[in-house]
Amino acid sequence: MNHWVEVSGEHLRRNFAALRDVAGPEVELLGVIKANAYGHGVGVVAPVLRSAGARWLGVTDAEEGALVRAALGSGARPGGGAPLPEILVMSGLVADEAAVMVEHALTATVWCAEQVAWLEAAAGAAGRRVDVHVEIDTGMSRQGAQVGAELAQVLRAIGLSERVRMTGVLTHFAQAEVSRSRQTVEQQALFEDALRQVSVAGLRPEWVHAGNSSLVDEDLLVDWLRRQASGIGARAMVRPGIALYGYCLPMEDGVSHVRGALQPVMTWKAKVIGLREVEAGTRVGYGGAFVTPRAMRLALLPVGYADGLRRELSSTAEAVGGWAMIGGRRAAIVGRVSMNLTVVDVTGIDGVALGDEAVVLGKGVTAEDHAALAGTLAYEILCGVRGEIVLVD
Repeated sequence: MNHWVEVSGEHLRRNFAALRDVAGPEVELLGVIKANAYGHGVGVVAPVLRSAGARWLGVTDAEEGALVRAALGSGARPGGGAPLPEILVMSGLVADEAAVMVEHALTATVWCAEQVAWLEAAAGAAGRRVDVHVEIDTGMSRQGAQVGAELAQVLRAIGLSERVRMTGVLTHFAQAEVSRSRQTVEQQALFEDALRQVSVAGLRPEWVHAGNSSLVDEDLLVDWLRRQASGIGARAMVRPGIALYGYCLPMEDGVSHVRGALQPVMTWKAKVIGLREVEAGTRVGYGGAFVTPRAMRLALLPVGYADGLRRELSSTAEAVGGWAMIGGRRAAIVGRVSMNLTVVDVTGIDGVALGDEAVVLGKGVTAEDHAALAGTLAYEILCGVRGEIVLVD
């Protein structure tokens, strides 16, 4: 193994505890582990969050939900012994996923009558019941039923169903990191309308929830969500994602309540597989885009853009790029990041030898550092990392 990802169980548990403290004792936390736990590995992260006290986990689709059930050691609905988390499939479903939902006791996110019909048929064939959470589109024009006729159709389908039970209502905010933005206020109003429509339809959900990490950071939104849930006899739940892994968007026009308490969970390491001394004027990498300004000692790392190290971190004559950490010191990337190989400058770092460990992402070089150079967000950086995952701590 010449490069790998270390996941800190200790940091993950601490981040979960910090988020729970901010949300308050009356609000449940659903730990979002979709997209392979933001690149951290669902099979690794799910058991750690369970041990931290997570009673809900959120996954991308039915296949990922089945993987999490296997990682947690049971294919049955939680009950008896140490509690197993409920698993919410967050990205809806297509017809051929309904049977998997039922088989693995997953809670489905639905927003149209067709989805309810697929689940009803699958649950009937298996002789089981299936839980669903109804998503409301409050302004992202992505998933969810719009308040009014669309929501009425899905609520009617659930009301007529014998095996589909609605246990939750949810929405998602587009600008939770902007305190009291106009779009957020509009979304809140639409969600309140939706909850009234649910109550008038005679349905009584157990959970009312919204996401994301920034929503937990915005205390006004958490208080509002708690009030809305209480108003219909339900409990409030929030869905932190990236904050579990140690990152959070900065709050605009507001104060962050969690950012300072978070610790990155992922450390991506690689071994030095090559060393060479070069003279001034030596071209390095594809296109000779970097020319050494002086005699340098270069180390070769076995990672590149195929592994998730963004090409924008390249260093050329026109731009200074990223870096790795070797021996606690910065080793600047020189030349272009290639598919599976990257060259770094270790001229000023004494004693670097073949087989030494370099931190490609971790202490001293964060996902936010990578994102700033790549013109993207820490989310994309974390989700793009590929390597064998090892649980530490």
